[in-house]
Amino acid sequence: MKILIVAEHDNKDLKPSTLSCITAAKQIDTNIELLILGFNCDAVIQNASKISGLKKIKFINNEDFKHQIAEDLTQPIMNIVKDAKYTHVMSPSGTFGKNLLPRISALLDVQQISDITQVIDHETFERPIYAGNAMLKVKSTDKIKVVTVRGTCFEQALLDGNVDVEEIKFTTNNSEKVKFLKHELSESDRPELTSAKIVISGGRGMQNGDNFKLLEGIADKLGAAVGASRAAVDAGFVPNDWQVGQTGKIVAPDLYIAVGISGAIQHIAGIKDSKFIVAINKDEEAPIFNFSDYGLVGDLFEVLPKLEEKL
Repeated sequence: MKILIVAEHDNKDLKPSTLSCITAAKQIDTNIELLILGFNCDAVIQNASKISGLKKIKFINNEDFKHQIAEDLTQPIMNIVKDAKYTHVMSPSGTFGKNLLPRISALLDVQQISDITQVIDHETFERPIYAGNAMLKVKSTDKIKVVTVRGTCFEQALLDGNVDVEEIKFTTNNSEKVKFLKHELSESDRPELTSAKIVISGGRGMQNGDNFKLLEGIADKLGAAVGASRAAVDAGFVPNDWQVGQTGKIVAPDLYIAVGISGAIQHIAGIKDSKFIVAINKDEEAPIFNFSDYGLVGDLFEVLPKLEEKL
C-alpha cells in the first residue's frame, strides 16, 4: 500500500490537522508521502521535513497555488496519484479537504469516505452520521480510497524525524474558469478554535454581538479561543469563522464553556470530543445540560462578570 497525504497549510505554517491526518495514515500503512502544493512555502517544507513516520515529501512551488484554490490544485494531484499508483489519498476534514478531495474522488470515479474518526483496517473506517448521533462503519473496495480525517480524533504526529524532500515541476494549465478575487482573513491574538485547549462559546442567549465582549474578557484571562453557535452566527452577532458545530468547526479542547447555548444536536456534534463541557444557561431544561460535565443555571449577564472577576 502507498498513501498520499495532501497537506493543509497557509504557505507559512503547516496546520496541526495535517499532523493528525498523518497519525491516522500510520494506522493503515507506514508507506506515507506528504504532498505540499504552495508558493514560497519554505517554512512549511522545513517544518514538514521533521515529521516522524514519513517516507518522503513531495512539493510543487507555483504562484498559482498561493491561495490554495481547489480548482488549481486538482490537476497536479491527479497527475501525481496516477503516476505513483497510490492506494489512499488523504487530507484533513476541514474547509480545505472538504473542498478539494470531492473533486479528486469524482475524477478517480471512486466514492469518498468523509470525516473518519477511526481506522479499522486499510479499507474499513468509522465515521459519524446523523449529526454524530450514530457511528457508521464503512468498508471500501475501491482501488483508491479517498479519505478525509477528523483531526480532533487523532493525536498529532511528532516532529522528530528527518524526511527526504523532492521537488516536482508542474506547468500550470489555465483551462479552469476560476479567478482569485480577494482573501479576507480575520486576525486575532487568541488561539485558533480547532487547536485551542480552552474554548468559550456564546449562543443566541448573548442577545447581540456587543455582549460577546463578556466572553472575550474571560477568554483573554484563560488564553482561550472564542466561538459561537450557528444561531448566533446566523443572527449576525459574530463572524462565520467563529461558528462551532457540525456545519462549522469541530473542536476538541480540554475545556469547552457553552454560554447561552441551548444545545442543538448540530452544535453537540462539533463539541462532543471535548474533555470537559461546562454549560451556563438560565433554562434548566436546555438540552446542553444533558451533554455537560458541569452546568450552572443562571443569568449569564450576572454570572459572566462574576466569573471574570474571580479569574
